[in-house]
Amino acid sequence: MRFSTPQDFNQYISSLPPSAARRLWVCGGPGCLAQGAEKLLLALRNEASKTNKDVSCQLLAVPTGCLGLCERGPMVACQPEGYVYEKVKIEDAQEIVVETLISGRPVSRLCQDPKDPTASNHPFYLPQKRLIMRRFGRINPDSFEDYLRTSGYEALLSALSIGPLEVFSRVENSGLRGRGGGGFPAGRKWRACKDAIGAPKYVLANGDEGDPGAFMNRSLMEGDPFSIIEGMTLGAYAVGASMGYIYVRHEYPLSVERLKLAIKTAENFGLLGDDILGTGFNFNLSVIEGGGAFVCGESTALMASIEGREGQPRVKYVRSVERGLWEKPTLLQNVESWANIPLIVQHGSEWFKQIGAPNNPGTKIFSLVGQVKRSGLAEMPLGSIIRTLVEDVGGGPQKGRTLKAVQTGGPSGGCLPTSALDLPLDFDSLPEAGTIMGSGGLIVMDNLSCMVDVARYFTLFLKNESCGKCLPCREGLEVAFNILDDLCCGRGQTGHSDLLVNLAQGIQDSALCGLGQSAANPVLSTIRYFREEYLEHEEGFCRAGRCQGLFLVKIDRDKCNGCGACQPVCPAGAITGREREPRTVKVEKCLGCGACLTACRFRAASTERKVAGV
Repeated sequence: MRFSTPQDFNQYISSLPPSAARRLWVCGGPGCLAQGAEKLLLALRNEASKTNKDVSCQLLAVPTGCLGLCERGPMVACQPEGYVYEKVKIEDAQEIVVETLISGRPVSRLCQDPKDPTASNHPFYLPQKRLIMRRFGRINPDSFEDYLRTSGYEALLSALSIGPLEVFSRVENSGLRGRGGGGFPAGRKWRACKDAIGAPKYVLANGDEGDPGAFMNRSLMEGDPFSIIEGMTLGAYAVGASMGYIYVRHEYPLSVERLKLAIKTAENFGLLGDDILGTGFNFNLSVIEGGGAFVCGESTALMASIEGREGQPRVKYVRSVERGLWEKPTLLQNVESWANIPLIVQHGSEWFKQIGAPNNPGTKIFSLVGQVKRSGLAEMPLGSIIRTLVEDVGGGPQKGRTLKAVQTGGPSGGCLPTSALDLPLDFDSLPEAGTIMGSGGLIVMDNLSCMVDVARYFTLFLKNESCGKCLPCREGLEVAFNILDDLCCGRGQTGHSDLLVNLAQGIQDSALCGLGQSAANPVLSTIRYFREEYLEHEEGFCRAGRCQGLFLVKIDRDKCNGCGACQPVCPAGAITGREREPRTVKVEKCLGCGACLTACRFRAASTERKVAGV
């Protein structure tokens, strides 16, 4: 069904029948899928098909976007009541269908708080403001009708009536900053591309997302693909582009599948292709799969990859908005940036600027992972403080642990101490503290994290992912990793930390691209805030108990309650003691592996320096 005028399409939207009164939404986010959400969906549909209700079982249990609480999956949400179930098993399917789907009652034992089974006061959701993720739990990502029922394509219909200049003006005045990491003002980039000479013009979406522990873009592409496509269509309309590409890493097959299906659907309805809705506006869109190189998240390396060349960055005095893809004017935004565009066009720039912080309007999706009670995907207004995300949304550290550091910005980001938890999450405050916003990854570390080992881990990742084009990144990261490895393996020497600072600053000042320049952040930030740990490693001691052989374990008999959790995990049999009695450590047997430190929930086990002869 292809519509030839905006009026015909608008009439079709108005004629859509309402969705089923009650639905079970099964989370289709990466975490829940990994824990069996697909099998759960089939079980719910099977149970629903056994009922005598005169409604299709396909409308009773449907997949939806990420519900956020990834570690509590599989998750199921019920609308319109708003019940949210956690850690649902296949054997729970019959009870959910009978109690919730048919009778509208909650299954209290599956709720986080049986007294309040809805998500309205759930501590994970309460501080959040879901705009980009507003459809997660409300639509089937593959359903075009679901998207239309939730204001989908209203922005495009409005744009076609107000014209491209007004669309451009709303985006420019909104103050939107790119969500891919750099926070560059979108309006400035759009204006430069609009004014650039040359044809055709291209719009690109960066969905590469190579950061370890990050899954914001993946969840958006899989949970609401039409919002990205509509945003790109609006961008092309505003700057005069006729062709676009969505660059997705090959490791995201479901993202690729859903984007391709959404593009095909939009083409069939006359919302992509030539003469969109009979307005004379042409815009074609395709999906390009990347090979998984981290550096292809960098704008010019991404374009080189699309062109079929090796993914390597180029010098920045040649601006992509003037000479980008195939030397033509190119507008590149992150997929989350594109998903903001329909909201801005539909509600206006002033509405958008009321959300977030000055010079940092809107919301940002964060992947909260690491040593917190509730990890997952959260959308917060920009300017929210780190503490709110870590302690309120994430629930703070696990029992018996204390917070030590928070890393923002992915592998190229920096590590901040607990004294910085009241720092705002925005594009201006984080760089001043020695880290970056990045694409929104946030890793929480507790007292059992060694900051030297953390820097070694991220430096190894960056070293392996370096494209090798420039010497500072190619050789400098290799040397930095070797020094960090020496520190973590007992080969540290006095002055190593100072050497690392000089080396990292050299990489920061002279690397070719932004990824290479920010590769120094893990080293510089950990030395800046945790220098004492580096000095201790130079002396052969790891206070966190992560670097094997650089410590011995002692057990505080006053704190030990005799639970015995440490004893079976000790590979050397160094821990002795009877049941329900405090344990002791045979120093001569201790390997310094740290297994008992992780097992002890009462902080009775701790590290001490090795003494000569031991």
